[in-house]
Amino acid sequence: MSVPVAPPEPDDAPGVTLRGGGLAWRPVAPQLATARTVPLLAALAVALLACVVVALLVTPWVWLGVPLLLAAGGWAVWLVRRQVSAISWVELEEEIVIRKGRLFRSLVSVPYGRLQYVDIQSGPLARALGIASCEIHTASPESGGSLPGLPTAEAEALRARLAARGETQRAGL
Repeated sequence: MSVPVAPPEPDDAPGVTLRGGGLAWRPVAPQLATARTVPLLAALAVALLACVVVALLVTPWVWLGVPLLLAAGGWAVWLVRRQVSAISWVELEEEIVIRKGRLFRSLVSVPYGRLQYVDIQSGPLARALGIASCEIHTASPESGGSLPGLPTAEAEALRARLAARGETQRAGL
């Protein structure tokens, strides 16, 4: 005779999963796709120019490389846009969680009590687009995380919140 097993009680707090777990995940700014696409297109333009010069001066067979480069460039732009749309983050009670990837997914959870410092970085193109990256550092290099493509004001506010929560969590240890 088998005894029926009761289903587990659902938690009140939503779980952190690679698929979301019902949390209010916040996406990064769409300008990050532009910031990653511009250097890609610049490199593609240089390769196309080299291909055309070689085709004109050396052999016309190199013209076959032009559609291949254009196809590779189109695929790369599509891939960058898909990757950027897959980056999201959420601030929880005890930790910040960063989720990235579509095919190869990663989920980084950094407890506030382990935070040592938070860097904000923004290159010339990112500044022109109004975005910055937050680099979260802990005592162990493997346990930190990076959050690219936040609007600059949001990145600065996040740095301040994380620093305050880190101090509060460490004080409670």
